[in-house]
Amino acid sequence: MTVTTPEVTPGEMRRVLGTFASGVVAVTAALDGAPAGMVCQSFSSLSLEPALVTFCPGNASTSWPRIRAAGRFAVNVLAADQREICAALAGTRKFDGLDWHPGANGAPLLPGALAWIEADLTAVLPGGDHSIAIGAVTALTAERDADPLLFFRSAYGRMA
Repeated sequence: MTVTTPEVTPGEMRRVLGTFASGVVAVTAALDGAPAGMVCQSFSSLSLEPALVTFCPGNASTSWPRIRAAGRFAVNVLAADQREICAALAGTRKFDGLDWHPGANGAPLLPGALAWIEADLTAVLPGGDHSIAIGAVTALTAERDADPLLFFRSAYGRMA
């Protein structure tokens, strides 16, 4: 069997890598008392010992510089019924009308999330048109038993 590979373009990368289902998280921080946040699919556990997580914000993000400057963040693992939170944080008015409370590190925690992971930003590495952010976990909890918000082939999906 011969496999023909199309040219590797941004569109082809998006199409092919879109076949990998991912969860959706909201990465939040507080800078000078004001909340900052963004949605992200590129989140992962990096290490158990020491406890590290990673996410990859786009370099064009307007929220990432504020999260980076805060030096600490929270990852809110979104549930399937939290698409409106995802839409709000992907927009320009981000926290308008959103309910949240500060975590131990001051970063916004969103009620109804499946889990919260708080971390101190320890490294930022270059990654093409994205950055690779690494955080040392300082607190975490999983409180809610519900389906996750999934993204698959450029659309939200649900578990079968």
